[in-house]
Amino acid sequence: MSSQLPPQFTRPFMKIFHILEAILLVAITLATLAAMVNEFIHVYVNKQIQLTDILLMFIYLEVLAMVQQFVTNGKIPVRYPIYIAIMAIARYITLGMKELDGIYVVWLALAAFILAAATLLIRVGHHYWPYEKLTDPAKNQSED
Repeated sequence: MSSQLPPQFTRPFMKIFHILEAILLVAITLATLAAMVNEFIHVYVNKQIQLTDILLMFIYLEVLAMVQQFVTNGKIPVRYPIYIAIMAIARYITLGMKELDGIYVVWLALAAFILAAATLLIRVGHHYWPYEKLTDPAKNQSED
């Protein structure tokens, strides 16, 4: 579906949008790397690695993987934010296990299970019904 806007407006707008997108991707990457370094310093100072530290590192790793996927493919698979949400729930349960009510832990575990099931459904769906390759409409019109 092509834009109904005039090309003299669309081209500069898209150029600005791509520049802004690149700046934000660099900012996200730098912020994530800074957070990782901060976490490594925290572990080094405490001279103790806990499960919550490892789960937090996985969250940072997934954020970097999302940036890499976006830079490489121009899109982010919906699975990546789901993975981050599952890790965040696991970390939250691990951090507050002693203070959380039992029913609250069950609800959080159920939320993680639903997210995992959603990921499985997405993967199975992509296997049986893969996306069709999108073709460039301008190319198809020029071939006619």
